[in-house]
Parts: sequence; C-alpha cells; structure tokens
Amino acid sequence: MRLSCFVVPGDVDDRSVPSGGNTYDRRMAEHLPAALRPAAGTWPDPDEGAKSRLDQVLGELPDGAKVLLDGLVACGVPDVLAPHADRLGLVVLVHLPLADETGLDPQRAADLDARERKTLQLADQVVVTSPAAARAVEQRHGLATVRIAPPGTDPAPRAAGTDGVSQLICVAAVTPRKGQDILLNALSEVDGLKVDLVGSRTRNPAYAGSLTHPRARFTGPLGGADLEAAYHRADLLVLPSHAETYGMVVTEALARGIPVLASDVGGVPGALGRAPDGERPGLLVPPGDEAALATALRSWRDSPELRKRLRAAAVGRARTLEGWADAAARLSGILAVG
Repeated sequence: MRLSCFVVPGDVDDRSVPSGGNTYDRRMAEHLPAALRPAAGTWPDPDEGAKSRLDQVLGELPDGAKVLLDGLVACGVPDVLAPHADRLGLVVLVHLPLADETGLDPQRAADLDARERKTLQLADQVVVTSPAAARAVEQRHGLATVRIAPPGTDPAPRAAGTDGVSQLICVAAVTPRKGQDILLNALSEVDGLKVDLVGSRTRNPAYAGSLTHPRARFTGPLGGADLEAAYHRADLLVLPSHAETYGMVVTEALARGIPVLASDVGGVPGALGRAPDGERPGLLVPPGDEAALATALRSWRDSPELRKRLRAAAVGRARTLEGWADAAARLSGILAVG
C-alpha cells in the first residue's frame, strides 16, 4: 500500500511560530513520495469547517490508499476519521500526546486523552519519535505496537561559543511545558551566566509576559542565519521542559558541538545519547526541580574539567547523528509495512 498523502497542521510552513513537530513534518516530507497536505484549523479543537475540509481530503482518496496524519490534526477528531478507517490505511504520527500539554485542567486533559485513544485505536499504525514515547503511548492507550521514527539532524559547523562558560541558549516556544520559568528561577541562584531565550512568545502570552530576568534576553523565534548565529555564540543549551517526546533542539545543539543541560524526561535522554567513548554530552536533571537545575548550572560554571569533558563528548556525539535522508528512509520502511 503506497503512501498517498501526509496531512499536517496548516501552519507547517509558518516560520514565525516554529515547532519541532512542523520541522519534522517538513523535513520528512522532502524525502517521502507523498506531498504535504496542510489542514487549516485550530487543532486539536477545530471548528466544523476545518473538520469538513479534513473529511473531504480523506474522502477524495481511493479505497486502499495509505495516509499519514500528524497527531495534532488527527488525535482530536476520531469522529472525522472513523468513517474512513475501514477503507483507508490510517497512520497517525504522535509528536506529543494531547493531554501532556502542561497546564491543562483535569477535565480537558481527560477529554483529549479519550479522543486520542479513539483515534489511535482506529489507526492501522501509530508512529512516534522515540522509544520512550512508544512505551508511554502503548501503555496509555492499550496499543500492542507503536513504531519509532526519530528525527534527523542537519550537519552544522562547530559553535565557537562566547567565553566557553557564560552564554546559555534555550530554544523553545515560551510556554509552561518548556519550563522557562524554572530556568530563570534557577539562573537567579547562579551568578555569571546569561541566557538567550529563542522562541515564540505568542502561544501563551500570559505566561510569556510573566517572565523577566536581568540576565535573560528574549529574542523571539529565529531562523536561518539568525538562528545559526545564536547557536554559534552559545556555550551550553538548556532545555528545562516538563514533557518532551524527543527534543530536536538537543540534537541541533549537539550537531554544533554544544553540550546540553536538560530535563530527564521522555525522549530527551535518548536524543542526548552518548559519544562513541560512552561519555554523555550533557547533564540531566529532574523536570521542574529548580534547585537541581541551579546545582547543575553551578557545576557547569565552576568546573573547567566538566566543561571540557562535556564539550568533547558533544563533538563525539555529533559524529553519530543521523541525517534527515536516513531518518526518512526509516519512516518509509515503517509505512511500507501493511
């Protein structure tokens, strides 16, 4: 059964609000035999017009066609997918379980979780981006097998850094799930470090507006040469997320030889990986633990030997990262089954 189309969120090409999911979709599509079909809508809670347009896209596919759907589009609308499930090969790509977004009230989280379960049980295949995500989705929704297609990483020049110590970078939309408040609180406990917070402030304006720190610079979302320049001056990537199925910015940093300090959550440890000599190219701390994050930042600041070891491990890990063509070949192999 050949892949007919790849249905993705309508903002997939909006570089003003970049996301790991959109980047993954775009880059994989460059190597897949089917073109992207952007679906406009306020996913996972679209209006009736958006649901009707998605239903039309699916209805136009011939019987037996295989369609890959981004989970943000698919997981909230099992009622749209159900009429097509018997005649199409539905494959759902889950970047992040809907109920794992930080700050949801329990009733909304339960509703999203129930809708997602119905969708995934309709699908012929479910794909995620890390082994940790596969285990979590299998257990959460009672699925026998979830397939794994990790992202690729572009090769990049070695980052020069600033002074080897002081310049931190956090690349993530400014939302509660990404934990920038945890980072700024920890930074208040550790002198001598500053951070560039690179990411959109429009997804949760109230949260973003509550954040301030004299040693933090909010750049907004960056791309192209501006993002490259931000990485090039970085000494350490910090990702204090409460939930991550993979954490593509981890491998983006490692590709540039930048060590990582991140939450020990979801797929992040797998993305961090190890250098060929077995050394881990970064530090992991419990999510939401300001004290642990501050301790790790202090260790980074105060130990030249630690910094030297982590930088060497990051350079070694960069050599092991898989490119997008190989990553897409892995996804294509999954899609070729069934």
